[in-house]
Amino acid sequence: MRRRLINSTLAVVLVVIAVFGVSLVIVETRTIENSARESVDSEAVRLISIVESRLIGGERVGPEVLREQITPDRYARIEVRGRPPIEIGERPKGDVIESKETGEAGETVTVQESAGTVSREVIRTLLIIFAVALLAVGAAVLLAVRQAHRLTAPLTDLAETAERLGSGDPRPRHRRYGVPELDRVADVLDASAERIGRMLTAERRLAADASHQLRTPLTALSMRLEEITLTDDPDTVKEEATIALGQVERLTDVVQRLLTNSRDPRTGSAVAFDLDEVVKQQIEEWRPAYRSAGRAIVSSGKKGLRAVGTPGAVAQVLATLIENSLMHGAGPVAIRTRVTGNQVVVEATDEGPGVPPDLGARVFERTVSGRNSTGLGLAVARDLAEADGGRLELLQQHPPVFALFLSREGEQSS
Repeated sequence: MRRRLINSTLAVVLVVIAVFGVSLVIVETRTIENSARESVDSEAVRLISIVESRLIGGERVGPEVLREQITPDRYARIEVRGRPPIEIGERPKGDVIESKETGEAGETVTVQESAGTVSREVIRTLLIIFAVALLAVGAAVLLAVRQAHRLTAPLTDLAETAERLGSGDPRPRHRRYGVPELDRVADVLDASAERIGRMLTAERRLAADASHQLRTPLTALSMRLEEITLTDDPDTVKEEATIALGQVERLTDVVQRLLTNSRDPRTGSAVAFDLDEVVKQQIEEWRPAYRSAGRAIVSSGKKGLRAVGTPGAVAQVLATLIENSLMHGAGPVAIRTRVTGNQVVVEATDEGPGVPPDLGARVFERTVSGRNSTGLGLAVARDLAEADGGRLELLQQHPPVFALFLSREGEQSS
């Protein structure tokens, strides 16, 4: 089918080029010949007028005067009674275009131009026409291939989609082709792929998300327990143990949250909560790790903000950002809270090299990482944020500024 479309398009173009090309060659050839003849006639008239005016004025008529009036590649012969003829230029050989004019006193001017000059101009014009014809054929080939691809690709595409579904790859392609019947088939295939994909994705992502997301709170918990083993002060032990118990509770919440998202990522358990408490809790949990690394973690911005979301999920998103800064950043880490419109924003930034320019927004894609890491952390953190109607964005690549946007209490949409 594709070959037939290409061949038919090329046949039409070649016929059009043949018809109009031959006509154009004939017209241009005649135009060039007429133009050359008119130019020779005009030059002869101009020379005879110059000769007459100089004779009437008693001025000398010589080759040195008339040479400047003749086109260099032409030959002119001026004959005046009682004087030897004057020749300017070299007499052309072979066929010539000639014009002869006679003055009132009997003087004559003959101007000749080689017909080869006209032939060369005709050949030059033919070459231009031929080049344009080749460009037209090339453009026709490209157009024919593109049109053929546009007409046959949908059928091939739908066949590949069906084959992918049968082989266990249920990703919907969301491609439409501008043909109602084919678009209807594509709609049905995409709907089926989405249903299958949701079930398979929930199973595949649970294991990866759980292993990655549990690592962060477990790391913080192990650091907290190390702090307990290194102190003999009962008050410090009690304080650290209390914080560790709180981390265990949040770890349980993370597990529950991951299980809930694995069943339906759109299901949220958003409530109004004190944002300062979550930020403070994360800073306390991660301060020992930063202290061990010789770095600091500080908070600033607007206080007393209440956001809408799942506290455990928000804490896990902040933990991911703080851990990323610890692993890949440098200098102090600043957690800043602010308000923009009807949203509460939590920003995390450090003085490290930031996100490589070639990554940009792709840093939130799974398996995409600028360092030697899994690339799951930011992707899962974004999913946790979106499950409660928030969003996680990269506002600035260098220095890095990640921002978590949450609905403000009393401002969330119904």
